[in-house]
Amino acid sequence: MSLDPNSLIDEQKLNVNPENYSSDQEARWCPGCGDYSILAQMKKVLPQLGIPREKFVFVSGIGCSSRFPYYLNTYGVHGIHGRAPAIASGIKIANPDLSVFVITGDGDALSIGGNHFIHICRRNIDITVILFNNKIYGLTKGQYSPTSNKGMISKSSPYGTIENPFVPVEVALAAGATFVARTIDREPKHMVEMLTRAARHKGTSFVEVYQNCPIFNDGVYSELTDPKTKKDKLLIMEDGKPYIFGQDNNKALNWNCNNFEVMDVDANTDLDNLIKHEEHAGRAALEFMLVSMTINPDLPTPIGIFRDIKMDTYEDLLIKQINDVKALKGEGSLEQLFNSGNTWMVNGK
Repeated sequence: MSLDPNSLIDEQKLNVNPENYSSDQEARWCPGCGDYSILAQMKKVLPQLGIPREKFVFVSGIGCSSRFPYYLNTYGVHGIHGRAPAIASGIKIANPDLSVFVITGDGDALSIGGNHFIHICRRNIDITVILFNNKIYGLTKGQYSPTSNKGMISKSSPYGTIENPFVPVEVALAAGATFVARTIDREPKHMVEMLTRAARHKGTSFVEVYQNCPIFNDGVYSELTDPKTKKDKLLIMEDGKPYIFGQDNNKALNWNCNNFEVMDVDANTDLDNLIKHEEHAGRAALEFMLVSMTINPDLPTPIGIFRDIKMDTYEDLLIKQINDVKALKGEGSLEQLFNSGNTWMVNGK
């Protein structure tokens, strides 16, 4: 998919209106799908990045989420199942000036694409990975996925899946991604902030988006989106602030030397004595303890930034290595390389 050259005439005017990032293709997801929200928020983010449209590339694999590149007026590649990180890596390394996004789903990224996903994280290539997690295979009509809750009844697990699910942010943290965040389709302002921060981060950025599938897994995140329960079940992490939540902000997480515990908060509580969130600290122990809350029904589910640290990127190190070798050995010659070492001539009659 490529841009219409005639649409690039006035880039300054273009960057004002998010709808100018819409392609001429009608977005086709099921009514009520969370993908519509993610697309809408992405179109708000792109104009704010100060990057010309012709420098954006969206790469996807296979799945409902992977239709994403068709609906944006940018460059895009619809790849094959699970291989979007590999395609995106090649694009970024070949042209580091491009701003590259990977759009993937829980099945695409964590089953057939699991190997490619962990390696893009560990290499710290400057690419933004957005994973739509609806905990189901939607495009193929409702089989359980690598993130489906244990015991889930589905077309491929009629008696309940016996597998332990992946927690995507945990995989990204363990694989070494330098920016790891989570947001949810029903929190558009929060999503815009997470996507913007991820896009501006230099290095592998990973954002998991909790996304509802109204057809095959409707309400999987209802506790986190229902106004009656969300304030008790959802924890919004903010850098430098204690972990406060609850209907009246009357609860907090505190550390008891072994794990998190919920405590009551009132006007007399000294908030300075509570543990505070540190997204830039790179404290793996704290990051993974926060992730563990995801599967603990007695604790709220955290959204926000788990990690935001600086590290040399793969493409910068590769360019430096190539330049250092050239300075040491010269430009080199392909013809000389072909004719070096053990070579021989075959003379035919």
